[in-house]
Amino acid sequence: MDFGMMLKLGGIWAKFSKNHPKFPNFVKVVQKNGLKADTILDIKITYPDGNVVDSNLKITESDLKLFEELKQLKK
Repeated sequence: MDFGMMLKLGGIWAKFSKNHPKFPNFVKVVQKNGLKADTILDIKITYPDGNVVDSNLKITESDLKLFEELKQLKK
């Protein structure tokens, strides 16, 4: 990734963090603890009209391998 793109993404993240101040800490905790097999990931979306959509998944060893491969692609 070139330097200009890194600066642009940094600015976007800074604005996002300002708008959603609790989220960066959440990300830091997840990064610190990492994801482990059998971790449950819950996702819930509440739309302005009150409609709710939610789901969850249990992280598997193959998911962890996929995440690791994706990290390697980033380098």
